[in-house]
Amino acid sequence: MADSSIARLKAQVEIKADVEKYYGFFRNNMHRLVQMFPQNIKSFQIQDGDEVRAGCLTHWKYDLGTPMTAKIKIEDIDDGDMSITFNVIQGDVLRIYKSFKEKFQVLKVHEGAGSVEWTLEFEKANVNAPDPEEYVDFAVKMSKGLDAYLCKN
Repeated sequence: MADSSIARLKAQVEIKADVEKYYGFFRNNMHRLVQMFPQNIKSFQIQDGDEVRAGCLTHWKYDLGTPMTAKIKIEDIDDGDMSITFNVIQGDVLRIYKSFKEKFQVLKVHEGAGSVEWTLEFEKANVNAPDPEEYVDFAVKMSKGLDAYLCKN
C-alpha cells in the first residue's frame, strides 16, 4: 500500500563556514540552538548525562506553528562522515507519522565551501497525512542561521 511506505524529503544548503566547525557545533553545542532559535526551539535536554552520543535520548520542545514535544534517540553519530541521525521515538509528530527519522550531514564540496544536507524519512500514519514540509523549511532556516553565526564568530 502506498500509505505504508517510507517516504523521503531532502534539503541541501550551501554554507560558507568551515565544515568541521559547522559539524562540531552540532556535535558539541546542540543545546545552544535553544538560544539561537527561541521562537522555534523551546527546550532541549539530554536524558542521562550532558553529552550527545549515539544511543542517547534527547527531549525537545519546539514550535513550527504549533507547540510540540518529542523524545528523540540519537541513533548514529559518524564523525568521519560528519553525520548525525535522529529517530523520533515519542511525541506529537508520531500522531501524523508512524515513523520519523532525520539525518544531518555536513559535506565538504571543495576548499572553502561546503553544504549541509538534511534527509527526512517518514512513514505517514494515513494517506491524508501531509508531507513534513515545515520540518524541511525549518532545517533550511536553521542551517542558514547557524552558517551566518559561525561566519561571524
